[in-house]
Amino acid sequence: MTSQITTTSDFAALNGTKIFYTSSNPHHEETIVMVHAGICDHRMWDAQVKHFAQKYHVVTFDMHSFGQSGIPTASFAFHDDIIALLDFLKIDSAWFMAASLGGAITFDVALMHPGRVKGLIMVAPAVAGYKYEGEPHPLKAKIDEAEEADDLEMVNELEIQMWVDGKGRTPQDLDPDMRNLVLDMNLIALKSDDSFWELEVEIDPPALERLSEIDMPVILIYGDLDVAASLERVDIITEKITGAKKVLIKDTAHLPNMEKPAEFNQIVDDFLNAL
Repeated sequence: MTSQITTTSDFAALNGTKIFYTSSNPHHEETIVMVHAGICDHRMWDAQVKHFAQKYHVVTFDMHSFGQSGIPTASFAFHDDIIALLDFLKIDSAWFMAASLGGAITFDVALMHPGRVKGLIMVAPAVAGYKYEGEPHPLKAKIDEAEEADDLEMVNELEIQMWVDGKGRTPQDLDPDMRNLVLDMNLIALKSDDSFWELEVEIDPPALERLSEIDMPVILIYGDLDVAASLERVDIITEKITGAKKVLIKDTAHLPNMEKPAEFNQIVDDFLNAL
């Protein structure tokens, strides 16, 4: 039986700017905080909110300059701002579900504030300090050309072809509603002023060199149609974190939770229930 989900949304004033967040079923004892990818905003987790809010307090939010959130005007650290959001919501500790860029930020949270993190559910995560040494993606040159021409609509389309359509597929192979949602989310970020990144204070040494310090349950979920760099990162991260588990969702690209939400949710359920 599916229980009713009560979701509220608001803005938290953090570090001189505003962060948009949602809170679903806060009466549950345990919390899952969901951290979106760099081509998305909090809406990428809609199917996960609907599922996991049956048993957990679920928090989603838009990172700085994404979705409805504002842009910092002073130095900041993403990992500290996420902890500030937890403090604002009076959450002592939480599970973190994070994708891509959100994964990199969440690794920093786990390293800098380990007592606040119960475990990591990572979706094709990035990690600070990693550099791909292989051949550039075939679409990279076209994306660069579109950026130089300031054609954001073309940049958006090409990025979604690379990250969402994935290896060997065309736009027609995907659910159009899902693909259009990612196009919408990514375009908001592309149109935003990204100069604020120069104000970010990064951890030193970067997370890649410190992953062995992570001592908590970790699962990495990825798609076989993702870009080569993502696939390589998953292998490296799994090797560096003791006990980390990786699970493949076949026939998906960079956002397997959006492409096959039922399979993704079941994998996470099995992971959490086994602990």
